[in-house]
Amino acid sequence: MKLGIVGLPNVGKSTLFNAITNAGAESANYPFCTIDPNVGMVAVPDERLDKLAEMYQPDKKTPAVIEFVDIAGLVKGASKGAGLGNKFLANIRETDAIIHVVRCFDDENIMHVVADAGTSVPVDPKGDMEAIDLELIMADLEMVNRRVEKAQKAAKGDKKFLHEVEVFQTLAKHLDAGKSARTYDCSSEDAALIATSDLLTLKPVIYAANTDEDGFSHLEDNQYYQQVCEIAAAEGSQVLPICAKLEQDIAELEGEERQLFLDELGIQESGLDRLIKCSYALLGLISFLTYGKDECRAWTVKKGTKAPQAAGKIHTDLERGFIRAEVLAYADMEKCGSAAAAKEKGLLRIEGKEYVVQDGDMIYFRHNE
Repeated sequence: MKLGIVGLPNVGKSTLFNAITNAGAESANYPFCTIDPNVGMVAVPDERLDKLAEMYQPDKKTPAVIEFVDIAGLVKGASKGAGLGNKFLANIRETDAIIHVVRCFDDENIMHVVADAGTSVPVDPKGDMEAIDLELIMADLEMVNRRVEKAQKAAKGDKKFLHEVEVFQTLAKHLDAGKSARTYDCSSEDAALIATSDLLTLKPVIYAANTDEDGFSHLEDNQYYQQVCEIAAAEGSQVLPICAKLEQDIAELEGEERQLFLDELGIQESGLDRLIKCSYALLGLISFLTYGKDECRAWTVKKGTKAPQAAGKIHTDLERGFIRAEVLAYADMEKCGSAAAAKEKGLLRIEGKEYVVQDGDMIYFRHNE
């Protein structure tokens, strides 16, 4: 899974990226300090995997991972090449989902840039969100118009392309009205057709409302945060309140010291843990587990994935030669105290090709060599 962190310059993207990946992207009080997208791989926290590793003491413990990409600040006019726009719009296309960081605090020492990289303007979450959305929409509109032209040419030789012309022309009008492709209402068949166009505004979004420490402690009184929530609710997107500065402090702590700090803040999980959960829910992902002395590992698949395709995540040979899946629910194993005890109670299930993998399934795949 690849998540792109986007937003206007100086809203806290690189600070957040540093905190959640410890990758050390340069963070400075000027636009475009991130000249190349910074990439960090983050292990997905999973208490189930930790428990299995304790039980089996494997040679290797491998968590699922998420790739975060810190993309340089966009400005108004990015779709026309302003700032470093075109390059970074291309970087967003390579991601599965967008984390849109929105600044929700005032600080006269940090420039707030929207259009002119040399001009600081008042903080305005609504305006900031609209500025980024509009650039993504304009970039999509250009791509959709090209798709219409291509389909029109193809329709001269094959009438089946006329429907494609109609679909993308209607979508172009929707985008031209300042609306994202996500909000375009159409049939499932037309949606599948549109999905082939790799549009930026089709990507699911999590709004990371970046507050200062006081604003994070009093979200109900933070008007900037409330603005973000209202806009996100209208479009059906998720909002994650986060304080990037605090996340940096949390990232530097470990174990009991880290938990004590979280307790002091009155929160149960770090922003990273909450972000990962939001991302999994947003993209419809689950994890299944493989276990043994050689390795305990978490694998990420889409909800609805069937057993052979899940096996294919491990190795294509497993999918090709799939015979059956020996499945034990993690919750059953935990209640019984061990996989062996759960098996003795008859809780191990033999599943075939039509079995839909569930979150937390512990699976051993049988296959032809």
